[in-house]
Amino acid sequence: MKDRLSLLDYLTVAVFTLQGAFALHVGLNGPTTPIPVHFGPDLQPDRWSDRTELALTLGGIALLGLILCIGLGLGAMRAQSTGDQSQKRSLRIGQGIGLFTLTIVGVLIAWASLGQTSLGQTGLEARGGIFMGGLSLVFVGVGAFIGRVSPNPFVGVRTPWAFKSRLAWDRSNRLAGRLFFLIGLCGLIAAPVAPQPFGVTALTVSIIAVSLIAVFESWRVWRTDPDRQPF
Repeated sequence: MKDRLSLLDYLTVAVFTLQGAFALHVGLNGPTTPIPVHFGPDLQPDRWSDRTELALTLGGIALLGLILCIGLGLGAMRAQSTGDQSQKRSLRIGQGIGLFTLTIVGVLIAWASLGQTSLGQTGLEARGGIFMGGLSLVFVGVGAFIGRVSPNPFVGVRTPWAFKSRLAWDRSNRLAGRLFFLIGLCGLIAAPVAPQPFGVTALTVSIIAVSLIAVFESWRVWRTDPDRQPF
């Protein structure tokens, strides 16, 4: 099969180039006064810095995203050339998840430092609601696709047991996908009304719990799979 770039490849380059250009703009023309660059568990700024640090952070995210997603895209093209459609699909899903996730992370960081510095304590509910909504959106996207990927070293519940049992891989990733999607959807619904910082904390704890459940599921299924590979 002939290797060719997909729409996702062009979108990857365009989105991360725009993010890099915005980072450069912040570094050259951003606020000259101190801006918040870190927030504590109470969602209040606990460290301030100048625009250079923010620009480097945003630029680093854009560069990381470009390298990661282009690498996944190239891997998908190689898989297509060898006729491995399952691997191609998994790498394309990983590329899409990386693009989606890192774009939202970059937007949230930029907004946190530049878009609401005047909110102060009275803006806690608005700040927490937006953080919660952004994180929830990430996990809705991740949950919608993670259950469809085949074994690969980049995306999914990548435990030793999942790599030794295809059944463990499929079941743990499907479980994680469904739970992530459900938690993300509930988080999106609750974000406008949840008391903060309780809402963000509850969402974070739920995500950690789902991750641990998925790891346990991969071990549990591997242990009972008659076709599992031994260590």
